[in-house]
Amino acid sequence: MRRTTFKVLGTGCVGLGLIGAFLPLLPSTIFFILAAACFARSSPALENRILEHPVFGPPVIAWREYGAIPLRAKLIALAGMTFGYSVFFWMSRPDPWIAVAAAVFMLGCAGYVVSRPSSPPSL
Repeated sequence: MRRTTFKVLGTGCVGLGLIGAFLPLLPSTIFFILAAACFARSSPALENRILEHPVFGPPVIAWREYGAIPLRAKLIALAGMTFGYSVFFWMSRPDPWIAVAAAVFMLGCAGYVVSRPSSPPSL
């Protein structure tokens, strides 16, 4: 039952990752990272397919081994957070305390993204 659940979750994450590869505001790498984690618990063969993929494999391995987020991905993530907060603020006109709470949350997420290394350490 547990293996099946992780396999279904992993398959769903791959689906979302593939959609994200074509939609500009939906990230893809995070879904492949999650899929690899699910497949590690359910199907080593499917996990290896992700890790050995020429496009999606290297960022998953860089995250898994070093917690690295490439600079381009960081910039896209920060731009997406800024855009998302701007849309939230201008479309919903939240109360000040809600706007501040959302901003603090977004800044915390942005701080985490920025704090990650941009590449694996030189060997």
